[in-house]
Amino acid sequence: MSLTTTLSSPNLLPLPHLSSHAPHRTQSFPMAAILRHINPIRRRSRSFAISAAVRQPDTTLWTPSPLAGVKPAAESLFHVTIDVSDSPDLASTYTVAGQYLQIRIPNVEKPSFLAIASPPSVAVTNGVFEFLVKSIAGSTAELLCGLGKGDVVELSPVMGKGFGVDQISPPEDYQSVFIFATGSGISPIRSLIESGFSVDKRSDVRLYYGARNLQRMAYQDRFKAWESSGVTIVPVLSQPDDGWAGEAGYVQAAFARAKQLYAPDSTGALLCGQKQMAEEVTSILVGNGVPGEKILKNF
Repeated sequence: MSLTTTLSSPNLLPLPHLSSHAPHRTQSFPMAAILRHINPIRRRSRSFAISAAVRQPDTTLWTPSPLAGVKPAAESLFHVTIDVSDSPDLASTYTVAGQYLQIRIPNVEKPSFLAIASPPSVAVTNGVFEFLVKSIAGSTAELLCGLGKGDVVELSPVMGKGFGVDQISPPEDYQSVFIFATGSGISPIRSLIESGFSVDKRSDVRLYYGARNLQRMAYQDRFKAWESSGVTIVPVLSQPDDGWAGEAGYVQAAFARAKQLYAPDSTGALLCGQKQMAEEVTSILVGNGVPGEKILKNF
């Protein structure tokens, strides 16, 4: 039996195949015919709502700032330094390692979200924000990496809570701190390490840093300084070159293999990078008794 309905409302348009010369006679016809007339109206309403949302004005406060330099950091990664010396109010809002902002290139519609790689003190003393940017084909980041000194970009206000290291303080109570980063996720980790979080008062601070190979691993020139501050660095390569004698595979697997002893109640962790890595590391730590609120992310 076909689904039919009865219409008698004068507000509905007559359908082409129905007789219009009997106004007092109630007509019966398939529901599909009604939907063919109603659905275009709904689609137009939905399209109008979406268009209206797209046309909302951008209320972000953008600060024009010149590039101080762009140079290679590793394969597909670039150091980008932006001069904020003429914008002390913007520079002073960067207070916690792990915070980020948006960078917009004039005449390019879509901005890019980037974590600030330099510690907050550099913004005050040197008047710059430093970033580690991965150049992805067709992205705003790729255009940014192709700019040069003096080119002007626009910066949003600094955003985010950053790494809440107060959750793993005082250091005497959190002797073990494990840090995990993959790819360009090392950017805010650099800020964390160089900002200092009382590493010298902790007994075991380790950085597990994953990349495809050494050519894709940024900040190798900073490793000695990080280690001298008390951070043990464990590079992990997923596709190492022949002759690599270090950890191979993925960060989470390398951490699981290490089987280091740590007291869960006095352990903290910080993560930034690939989603699966973060989820699996979190699962390992929580499974071993580390409280979830002691596993920190910057987003």
